[in-house]
Amino acid sequence: MCAYQNHIVIPIDFSEQCLIALNQTYNLARLTKSDITLLHVIDGDMFSAMISIFGDKEEKEKIYREGISVELEKLANEARAKSGLEIKTRIEKGKIYDCVNEVATELEAAFIVMGTSGASTLKKKMIGSNAVRVIGEAPCPVITIKGKEHTKGCNTIVLPLDLSKETKEKVGKCIEIATFFNSSVKVMSIVDTDDEFFINKLTRQMNQVLDFLQNSGIKCTGEFIKDDDIAEGVLKYADKVNADLIIIMTQQELEFTDFFIGTASAYIINNSEIPVCSIRPMERKDTTEYVI
Repeated sequence: MCAYQNHIVIPIDFSEQCLIALNQTYNLARLTKSDITLLHVIDGDMFSAMISIFGDKEEKEKIYREGISVELEKLANEARAKSGLEIKTRIEKGKIYDCVNEVATELEAAFIVMGTSGASTLKKKMIGSNAVRVIGEAPCPVITIKGKEHTKGCNTIVLPLDLSKETKEKVGKCIEIATFFNSSVKVMSIVDTDDEFFINKLTRQMNQVLDFLQNSGIKCTGEFIKDDDIAEGVLKYADKVNADLIIIMTQQELEFTDFFIGTASAYIINNSEIPVCSIRPMERKDTTEYVI
């Protein structure tokens, strides 16, 4: 099991959803012995357009930054009192997704935890394309939280499987989280074909994953689900088993490597009322199949 770097980054725009995400992070921070960094990003382009008609840009930005600093520290004090954790604050200016990932890289963060309202909202803060860009380029797993009500722990994790070469990475992270929370894992695969070769290969992989989980001391079960829509099938299954977390990869190793982050993954992230942990595959130069 790899060691945590003891930092969790939470982008803060003071919306209701980011405050829900903050509250949901306390247990994760305690179990991983992590500090929490509250990060507010001043969107440079948006801020410039907003104040351009008023003149004196530098003075306006200084006043705005001072006001944000006060509010961010107030939130941090409330979080410290509530959680007993080390809470730090930080303000950066630039593109939201760039700043979030740069800070996470600098701190060698274990997780980024983000509140998101889904793709339907018109707000352009930590949602929609910004959230997908953070996830697609993040140096660490990203947990997105859209729903309003969540349990404090993580009793059940849903782990969707495909035939990608990055399965070992996803299973490894699942074991870490399940160990911390003493979670049970529901391994599942969406099947939309009767092709015997494909099903046999998927069955072998599921059995390997189940053996790996069991040998790591994780309670687990496996199941194949018939559905012609990957994303909807995952969400329906997670809801049926009352999952507390869904763990996904943000790419598939098929011929269309952008498919999963562009469609199924983005759909799950934007529509799941259950928190989603997205893991970006490590870059590799070789094409060797990884076996669990």
